[in-house]
Amino acid sequence: QICLSLVKLLFYLAHSPLGSIVLLDFQPRQFVMVDGNLKVTDMDDASTEELSCKEDNDCTLDFPTKSFPLKCSVVGKCEGINEKKNLFNAYRYFFTYLLPHSAPPALRPFLSDILNATGDLRYGINETLKAFEKVLHLYKSGLYLQKRALHLKDYISLKGFRTVGGEDYKCWPSYSHLGCLLSVHSAEEAAAICNSQSQCQSFIVTQQRTWTGRPLASFQSSLTDLIPDANAVVYIKRSASSGERL
Repeated sequence: QICLSLVKLLFYLAHSPLGSIVLLDFQPRQFVMVDGNLKVTDMDDASTEELSCKEDNDCTLDFPTKSFPLKCSVVGKCEGINEKKNLFNAYRYFFTYLLPHSAPPALRPFLSDILNATGDLRYGINETLKAFEKVLHLYKSGLYLQKRALHLKDYISLKGFRTVGGEDYKCWPSYSHLGCLLSVHSAEEAAAICNSQSQCQSFIVTQQRTWTGRPLASFQSSLTDLIPDANAVVYIKRSASSGERL
C-alpha cells in the first residue's frame, strides 16, 4: 500500500502541470500516510529545474552506490533526470525495505521484477505504476492463487460460532501482534495457510477488511472457547476435532 501510493505520487510529480518535479530532500521523514495515501509533508525542496547539458557526458545521475548515464536532449536538458532521481530514491528508501516482505509467495517474483527494474532504472514511472497495478489486480482478484488440491475439505465448519479473541501463536506477517491474523482471498486460501502451519488447528474468516477489500482470517491453535456469533463460521481441522469437542 505504501509503495503503490508513493508510485502514484511520483507519477503525478512526473506529469504535473508545472513540469517534472524532483524532491531534492527525498527522505522517509518527508512523507506521511493520510487516509491510506502517502503525502509529502514539505515541498520547500521541490524543484522543476532539470539539469542543463551540452552533451551526454554532462548527464550522469550519481548516487552513493550507483551512477546512471542519461541522454542530453536537443533543448539542452538531461532527459528525465527529475523523474529518475525520484524513482531511484523510492527504490532505495522504500522498495528495498518493503517489497521483499509480506506478499504471498506467488506474487513475490512480480515484486522482485519491480525491485530489480527500478534499482537499475530500466523502468520509468509509467512502467512502474503499470507493474504495481498489475500486482494489485492479481492480489485483489485472487488470480495469483495456483490451482491446487482443495484444502477446505479437511475442515469441519461450525456456523454461528467464533473463537474468543486473545493471545495465541504468532505468525508473520500478522495484522495483530497478539496472534496470527492474515489477509486471505477466501476460506479456501485460509485453509491452505492453516495446513501449512503446524500450530494451526482452526481458523475464522472475520468481518474485517483490508484496504484492498480482502477479509482477515484469524488462525488459532486452540479448539476451545467458542462463543455464539450469528455472522461467523469457524473452520476446524477434521484431524483435530472429536465428537466430545463438537
